Parts: sequence; C-alpha cells; structure tokens
Amino acid sequence: MTTMAPKLPIEVDKETGVWTTDALPMLYVPRHFFVNNHMAIEHEIGAVRYAEILYHAGYTSAWHWCEKEAELHGLEGAAVFEHYMLRLSQRGWGLFTIEMFDLEQGVARVRLDHSAFVYVYGKVDRKVDYMFTGWFAGAMDQIQQARGHSLRTCAEQVQSAAEPACDHGIFIVQPLS
Repeated sequence: MTTMAPKLPIEVDKETGVWTTDALPMLYVPRHFFVNNHMAIEHEIGAVRYAEILYHAGYTSAWHWCEKEAELHGLEGAAVFEHYMLRLSQRGWGLFTIEMFDLEQGVARVRLDHSAFVYVYGKVDRKVDYMFTGWFAGAMDQIQQARGHSLRTCAEQVQSAAEPACDHGIFIVQPLS
C-alpha cells in the first residue's frame, strides 16, 4: 500500500482565488456540504438514476484527471492508477487500496475503507459509494488509450461498508463484454 504524504501541493492564485493541486484547479468544501447535496439529489431523482448520471460524469472526469496527471508527472501504466488512488485517498473521499490490478486484462479490484459517504449515511443496507464507480473504469480506459490499446472496461461496486456485516467497500473493474 502506498503511504500518503502529509501534504498535498496546493497553490492559491492571489488574483482569482483558484486552488490548484498538481495540474488541475480544485474546489475545497466540507464533507457534510458535499454529501448533503448528494443526498438531496438522490432523494429527488432516486439512487439508481443518480448513480447512472454520476457513473458517466465520473468516468469522463477520471479520464481527464489521469491524462493531465500522467503528463505532468511523467507517469504511465499502473503508476497512473496508483497515483490516482493515492490522490483520492489524500483528498478525504476514503482510503483506496488496489487489491488487484492487471492492465493487460483490464481488470482491477479496489478496496475502500473510511468512505466519506458511509461516514454520513451510516449503515443503510445498500451501497452508497456509487459515485466512485465510473472513476475506476475511466482511469483504466485512459491508461489503455495512452498505451494505444482499444480495450474498454466497466466498473461495479460489489460491496459497501454501509451494508450490514461489511466493514469496507469493494469495486471491480473488468472489460466490457
């Protein structure tokens, strides 16, 4: 497991107030603010529909993030995915651990401990971390594209710490059938 650095490189533009970490502008908001907005949208349109919307938005965002970070840091292949999991963990979403990663096959298994969503939702007998799902497929697919491969994947959350008898989340990435 990668050790998290105690500091992120955060720069604040004195003229605009824009926060930048590495190659991208960032927003800094309290966890309760973000999750309360998430819960309000879920309440209005339903968790299933919201998960579909977030999957596609997250996929696109992860692709863009991985592309920019790989370029900035000179990363490629599995190192891009590892860097992505490290940065997600450093930003308060939870602690992401790569349990298995096979770039050639386009498969991965990611464990999530201390999910920001589970901290707010608690035990609700359903998966609540679905916002992350598209992120893993988007990252895998960007890495594949950068390698000149056309393999595309999908990701699924198979377990959440919000479910009874579960103490962590699990996400699986696999090739599209």
